[in-house]
Amino acid sequence: MRKFLKTLSAAAVLSLTAQTALAQEEVVVYHWFEYLPQSVIDKFTEETGIAVVMDTYDSNESMLANLKAGAMGTYDVAVPGDYMVEIMAGSGMVGSIAEGELANKGNIQDMWMDVPFDQGRTYSIPYQWGSTSFSVNKDVHPGNVHNTNLIFNPPASLSGKINMLDSQGEVMALAALHMDIPQCSTDRDQLKALNAMLLDAKQHWASFNSDTTKDLLVSGDAAVSMIWNGYSAKARSEGANIEYAYPDQGYLVWMDNVVLLKDAPNRANALKFMDFLLVPENIALVTNYAQYSAGVDGVTPLLDEALRTSPESNPRAGIKAEFVQVCDQATQSVYDQIWTNLRK
Repeated sequence: MRKFLKTLSAAAVLSLTAQTALAQEEVVVYHWFEYLPQSVIDKFTEETGIAVVMDTYDSNESMLANLKAGAMGTYDVAVPGDYMVEIMAGSGMVGSIAEGELANKGNIQDMWMDVPFDQGRTYSIPYQWGSTSFSVNKDVHPGNVHNTNLIFNPPASLSGKINMLDSQGEVMALAALHMDIPQCSTDRDQLKALNAMLLDAKQHWASFNSDTTKDLLVSGDAAVSMIWNGYSAKARSEGANIEYAYPDQGYLVWMDNVVLLKDAPNRANALKFMDFLLVPENIALVTNYAQYSAGVDGVTPLLDEALRTSPESNPRAGIKAEFVQVCDQATQSVYDQIWTNLRK
């Protein structure tokens, strides 16, 4: 091998050096666990020569805390939920995208272009959207599942067998729907009642866990778990005898978004990664894997039939759906205290 290398021409050496430099190009992605299939990563690298370096988190709040603790400038893009995009933008943590920097921006569906958390999509693109509710083991509870009492005031058959997401925004928002009070309420009586209800419900809960909620349902270790609709579909496909609830009281709708982070060390590569995810064929691979929905035109014909007809992807008609809302600072501090007491 050494002898062969010595005979390389200068041009060949330069070519090899250029290829090595290309292979060292990277984009650093801060992403949810089990949410980006390896096939998409490989396809992006094959098409661009840019390696994807990825770190993961299990909640919007843990992602925000890590970035605030000094990780800004480490990652190029992150994938926060709708309300978290607004929080990050208000904290000056996102970078702006000039018009024309994303060649495929026109592929974004109209309904997801002028969203409340990023009007005109100046620093984010849609990734996946879906709902947050809970799934119920039908062997343990064969009756009606469409009622939030099953997690906040459950029957004895479910008590002690319930997993809640370790996500303050989603738990508190679903609790507000259960009690039929506004999110971000400033009414002292409503807040006292919310706190009391949650503390009473806690005695029935076995765990707060987001990253293994699917596995808990598949193994039967949890009879009920808060879960995202796509994750529920994956659990059902892996053999869990579960039904996903669209409760009478309402459910949560969410959209995860790829945001360009301020001070991204590989900004040009980050934009290429975002543009890649706006191609229907590419984001359809994510959707078929994650079992959610994309916010990009042209994806539906590329989806698996099972996904198009999945009960998790087809909400009951007439049921209220809400995004998790961002509270003002004073109100949020009250909700933070309620959550802290709940998690003790």
